[in-house]
Amino acid sequence: MHYVTYRPGTTPLVLDSPHSGVHYPDDFAYACALETLRTAEDTHVEKLYDFAPALGVAWIEAHFPRSYLDANRNTTEVDVTLFDEPWPEPVASDPATLSKVRLGKGLIWRATDDGVPIYNRKLGVAEVRARIANCWQPYHFAVAQAIDAAHERHGYSIHINCHSMPAVGASQATDFPGLVHADFVIGDRDQSTTSAPLVRLVCEHLKGLGYSVAYNHPYKGVELVRRYGDPARQRHSIQVEVNRKLYMNEQTLQMTDGFASLQASLRSLVQRLLQTDPRTL
Repeated sequence: MHYVTYRPGTTPLVLDSPHSGVHYPDDFAYACALETLRTAEDTHVEKLYDFAPALGVAWIEAHFPRSYLDANRNTTEVDVTLFDEPWPEPVASDPATLSKVRLGKGLIWRATDDGVPIYNRKLGVAEVRARIANCWQPYHFAVAQAIDAAHERHGYSIHINCHSMPAVGASQATDFPGLVHADFVIGDRDQSTTSAPLVRLVCEHLKGLGYSVAYNHPYKGVELVRRYGDPARQRHSIQVEVNRKLYMNEQTLQMTDGFASLQASLRSLVQRLLQTDPRTL
């Protein structure tokens, strides 16, 4: 199986989609219905941004589903109750980090956003280590390489971590079940992964296009922006969550007529960022 696509770029901009994968590996051996499991996908996000490589933007895309392994988690965010033997690697102990694990959304998901158990079996240490080696490591290697290359070429990098979200928060998805989401949620882990002027530019650009925009609520950004965002060194990482109601039917997973206009808006945001040097803001 081809787990990760990495298309190098020539510009300061790097985009990645860690959650839009739809290729379910044979060794997943999940117990819930596939249509239930597919609600975890950031479905069609890779299509929304398919214009990016032609603009010289680096692109990294996961083909494995996030419920199999979540590349937007640290490898220490492990639910040890999933295993049939002791997990021999380090495990996070910070309560904030473990909030996703408590919800069943650690590195290896225990349950869907609606709390449906994914497995009727325990997992072995070897199979989870294989998922890390096949999925997590090459994905993060590609993101790190793309950001390093962009920064080396231009003296700064802008990394956009691309996601989608349901129109209404599911019961086990965040700490805010039932929350009606804005059109966009922009996250920078409480102003720690990018400069304030740059994230403000992103929010204002989207508002100027007529969208409702929330900032760091209910999504602040997780491992991919935390790990690679370092604004003091001109490495800027921003998480962009787009509301699925804008471009797809959440029940059938089919794209709707809204797809084209949303893609045009995302293209205008990318083009704006290509014209922006965060060192001068």
